[in-house]
Amino acid sequence: MSRYRRIYVPGGTYFFTVNLADRGSDLLIREVELLRSAYASVMAEHPVTCDAMVVLPDHIHAVWTLPDGDADFSVRWKKIKSTFTRHYPHPVSVSASKARKNERGIWQRRFWEHCIRDEADFAAHVEYCHWNPVKHGFVERPEEWPYSTVHRAIRRGEYVT
Repeated sequence: MSRYRRIYVPGGTYFFTVNLADRGSDLLIREVELLRSAYASVMAEHPVTCDAMVVLPDHIHAVWTLPDGDADFSVRWKKIKSTFTRHYPHPVSVSASKARKNERGIWQRRFWEHCIRDEADFAAHVEYCHWNPVKHGFVERPEEWPYSTVHRAIRRGEYVT
């Protein structure tokens, strides 16, 4: 197996994509309250500044800024995924390799991250989060998607509709 190398920058800002194993599922919006609960419980223990986030039916995009001296975004995603999975009440069929590792098979094993380089990169990834529901054809305008921090940005005057 190839060895994936991540860049860990204490206090850094990152863009993430976290996918369900079943990319055709609508589980994340059907179980959005469970996801919010899992997220909140992990953030209480391992806080971040959530600069932007969008929950789509089968994946999540987020821009997080980690606390000073902290570079461990992996533990946060691992705990969010495992908390969600542990509290999800329905059985899920799993592959033999996941069964051997005692995994329930809801999430893809890994996630994708990108270390934000500068203000333009930050702005582009926040905008990507907000526009992703439009890109996927779920809505015509970002503010029509209920599972997005675009609403917070609008209240703060950071996003003009």
